[in-house]
Amino acid sequence: MMIGVNVPNFGPGTSPAVLRDWARTVEGLGFDLLMVSDHVVVTPDVAEQYPAPFYEPFTTLSWLAGVTERITLGTTVLIAPYRHPLLVARMAANLADLSGGRLVLGVGVGWAREEFAALGVPFERRGRLTEELVTTVREAWQDQGYRAGSIPIWLGGHSDAAMRRAVRLGDAWHPLRQTPAAWRESVARLTDLAAEEGRPVPALAPRVLLRLTDEPGQDRRLGEGTVEQVVADLDQLRSDGAHAVVLDPFVGDPEETRRPDVAWHALAAVRKEFR
Repeated sequence: MMIGVNVPNFGPGTSPAVLRDWARTVEGLGFDLLMVSDHVVVTPDVAEQYPAPFYEPFTTLSWLAGVTERITLGTTVLIAPYRHPLLVARMAANLADLSGGRLVLGVGVGWAREEFAALGVPFERRGRLTEELVTTVREAWQDQGYRAGSIPIWLGGHSDAAMRRAVRLGDAWHPLRQTPAAWRESVARLTDLAAEEGRPVPALAPRVLLRLTDEPGQDRRLGEGTVEQVVADLDQLRSDGAHAVVLDPFVGDPEETRRPDVAWHALAAVRKEFR
């Protein structure tokens, strides 16, 4: 099972130097995967959670590919409707080549209505546009002589439509920040949907919150709690057959980005205990 980290590529404390330090720290700790998020226009609904500066993911990952050697790079998730599929196909193929094949393309439908409006993209068609992007990207890679399977595509989302999309089109299903109960229910539902579609269950690649605390609360999400609880969650996900788990140390306050060392210590503590 690969263990990855979602690196904040936004917020008041983020800069090229900080992103470089994040990448070298995550790779130095022995993690397998480094992923970043996506927004194109920092509209008010985006800024409330992810304020500027927001570093565009392909540009950011190209920069980080040059300051790392081993770690796989990825998007969690690229908002599919925001870019033309042929542009995504070209950027992803180029980034995979420039990084020595170290790319995972995580894709999702998006949620920020004001950002969709700013880009002139119909919010109500985001599911269909995501499906068209995945299909077109794979076709473009094939036409260009680029082996489509060499860049895994992970599809996010928790709804039936999203999970069915992952079954039909994805190499992996990439849900975000679930509770243990929701995870179990979702995996069971994914299995049922795969059977309905007559297709295999896609690989499991959840992104879980990393928040070390002695008081996680009754609605504890995967990755919340003591180091021992987090390690137990990872052990359980491995037993459940997870192909990869991405730890997300951003709890929700943009001011956290001014103190990345807090997240680094948490990641180091978990990595020490989970091998």
